[in-house]
This record gives sequence, C-alpha cells and structure tokens, in this order.
Amino acid sequence: MKLARYGLPGQERPALVDPDGQLRDLSALIPDLTATHLTPETLDALRALDPYRLPLVSDPVRLGAPFTGTQKFIAIGLNYRDHAREANLPIPERPVVFLKATSTIQGPNDPIIPPPGFSKLDFEVELGVVIGSVTRQIPVARALDAVAGYCLINDVSERALQMEAGGGQWALGKSCDTFGTVGPWLVTKDEIPDPQALTLWLDVNDERRQTGHTREMIFTVAQLISYLSHYMTLTPGDVIATGTPAGVAMGENPPRYLQIGDTIHAGCDLLGEQRQRVLAPGSSFSPC
Repeated sequence: MKLARYGLPGQERPALVDPDGQLRDLSALIPDLTATHLTPETLDALRALDPYRLPLVSDPVRLGAPFTGTQKFIAIGLNYRDHAREANLPIPERPVVFLKATSTIQGPNDPIIPPPGFSKLDFEVELGVVIGSVTRQIPVARALDAVAGYCLINDVSERALQMEAGGGQWALGKSCDTFGTVGPWLVTKDEIPDPQALTLWLDVNDERRQTGHTREMIFTVAQLISYLSHYMTLTPGDVIATGTPAGVAMGENPPRYLQIGDTIHAGCDLLGEQRQRVLAPGSSFSPC
C-alpha cells in the first residue's frame, strides 16, 4: 500500500495510491495521515479498503510529505562503504548517528531554499525507514517488526556549516528549512519484503551523480533499528534516514556543490521519485 498527502502546505489531505497509480482521497475516513495512523492496526484497516470506492483526485496536485507528526528525524552518517571511502574516512565500527530538525521535512517536489551565505550545498539520496510501533531494546531478529513502511529522502546539507563552522555543526548544517524532502509516498513494509534489495539514484541537471544499492549498507535497516532502540525509544512516525551512497558533491575532486537554479531528480525502486529546484536564499516558498 502506498500512502500520500496532497494539497497546499498546511492544507494537505490524506490519500492512498490505487493499483493504477491514481490518488484516492481518504479525508472522509481520516482528517489527515499522522503518526498515530501508522500503527499496524490502522494500516491494516486502510489496506482493507477498496481503493476504487474512494474519490479520485483528478487534478494535478502538490504532494506533501506523506505523513505528519514525526517526533524524531534520525539520520545515519557514513553508512555506505563507498561513501566513507570518498569522504576519506574509516569504515565506522558502530552507526554514526545525528538528528535533523523535524522542521526540515517537506514534500518531495518542494524547492530547496538554502540559508543566506550558503557555499557548499550538497545532496544525499537515502532510504527512509518509518517506525510504526513503540520500540525499545528490540533485537535485530525482530527489528523489522517495528517498521510501518519506507520512503525516499533527500538529506540536503550545507557542508560549510556541517564540517567547518565552529569546528563543525552537524545538526545545524543538516537542519536548515527545506533540507528534508520526503516522499512521494509512504510504502508499507508488506510491499518491500527486503529493504536491503533496493537501488537508489540521484541526478543533478539530468546528470547521474549517485547510484547505489542498499545491500552495500554497512549497517542494515534491522541493525540500525535495534541499535537506536537501545538508546532511545522509537515511536510511530519517527523517521530514520539510513545513509547515502557515493557520489555526493563533497566527495568529488573538485567538489561540485549545488547552485541556484540547479534541478535534482532522485528515485528508488518501489519508492517513487522526487524533483527539486534550488532557489535563492529568502525566496518565497513556491510548491513545484
């Protein structure tokens, strides 16, 4: 099952995607798709619906983030061997964990608006894992039981803030507004039996810059969930961005960072595609 939200920012309505790829409105059944709707019981009820009996969303519409109410946006650094190599950093012995502000979250095709004075704007296509149940100290063997579904993420970064300012400010460099594009859909886990069998890619201005496969992760999705749950309680709606493969701008010689006017096109098997455009700092938000 694929779930989505559509409409203007702050006015999104819930929807599911029917077998023909058409949006079907769910707002007569639930007012919005929130973290509270990501539990197994609620997802089972939505899955039992006949999508063809739901109203068709016929006009082109903006897609928002596919759910709302995320409490924690957790990200994993250096989780692909080739990305660690291009960063000239050792393979980590345990997951590198940092947090992105939940205020970064936006729709999959919304523009990226960097902060004033940006200089090293970067992209990172990633598999996102969405938690569906309260999870504490879960073993690796059962960790995927905690998953509601998966989504595509572009973990945008301002590397000058992340790596240089004040000795390096990871949270700041990762948490600027518009730096967390999510969607187009939340794909429930029954459609993705193996999260380590997905291909990720990202183009900048129609040039392929990233290609990777989740089998190349250093720490699997199950290992990440288990590890995190031993230090923090995971709750429905929490998002884990699981790391990015090689090809980011920072890893090139010389680096080719994003510039105003650049376009980004990212995708992943079964999870759909995103498109963003980089606008100038201070630009008014204009949904794509």
